[in-house]
Amino acid sequence: MGGLGGTVELMARTQPEGGGGGMRAQVGDRIVIRSAHVDEPVRDGEVLEVRGADGAPPYRVRWSDTGHEALFFPGPDATVHHLDTAPDD
Repeated sequence: MGGLGGTVELMARTQPEGGGGGMRAQVGDRIVIRSAHVDEPVRDGEVLEVRGADGAPPYRVRWSDTGHEALFFPGPDATVHHLDTAPDD
């Protein structure tokens, strides 16, 4: 990118499908779970491993709030935020 001196910029792209029905992720993506209740926090974690075929669930995720790693099967409240590398001009 012009003016960045060769710095790689990361951009997030959200995949709106929930429930794992068409969800695809790769290592390094973020899983975000939005609560159905106003008083509950949003939860997110990093995808460490993809166990399904072609990026499908389940995923091994490290949760940012606890550092706990778990095998995760997405529900309808989950989205995946893909990290893309922008072109380096």
